[in-house]
Amino acid sequence: MAAAVPPLVLLAGMNCTADLWTDARFEGAVRPVLDRPSIGEQVAALLRDLPETFVLVGHSLGGIVGMALALAAPQRVTGLCLVSTNAKAPTDAQRAGWGGWLTALDEGVEPRALQDGILIPLLGEALVRERPELVERTLRMGEETGADRLRAQLRMQLTRTDLLSRITGLSMPTLVVSGLDDAICPPHFHTEIVSAMPDARLITLDAGHLLPLERPREFGRLVRSWMSQQRLAGIVV
Repeated sequence: MAAAVPPLVLLAGMNCTADLWTDARFEGAVRPVLDRPSIGEQVAALLRDLPETFVLVGHSLGGIVGMALALAAPQRVTGLCLVSTNAKAPTDAQRAGWGGWLTALDEGVEPRALQDGILIPLLGEALVRERPELVERTLRMGEETGADRLRAQLRMQLTRTDLLSRITGLSMPTLVVSGLDDAICPPHFHTEIVSAMPDARLITLDAGHLLPLERPREFGRLVRSWMSQQRLAGIVV
């Protein structure tokens, strides 16, 4: 009897929702929300609630949580896909920015408005100008995240530590996907991750930070092809 294929788990980034993955057509995937105030608490909650083994795809903050989870329980992650993310410790500027958003939330600013303020870093000038439907979906993800969940995600960001020096021990097959025009997590962040991991492959697409939303068909095909290649090689992902 053929081994069962582990389920696909999708972790969206900060102030994003499962709509990030909609057009990539990952039918049957598990789509947890990130809603804990620390990386450790989020990893513990996911390990409690997720299936025994799974393939994890994480975008941005979801990728950071994914790396931390894989380090905590490598035997449960049969494959790892890291998208538009960063394995390094936060900078002082990042910490100040997240603190500013926390203050804004406390003052009543809505997550949709905060998302609106970073549309160009998220999507790029051309898409903001030419793709109003993507702009609206991006803003709506912030609206649907809500203030309480975004506040938890910002606090989670503040608990991040360096992962780059630790992921050298992760041996599961890993696909790293970078956006060529990603202003938030530029391509060299991903080169660093691939260089640190023993079984990682890097693909760069012509996209910005919200790569799965911007290039969903290409991204979906890429992930499915990678998973098929691993199965053919005898690795159950």
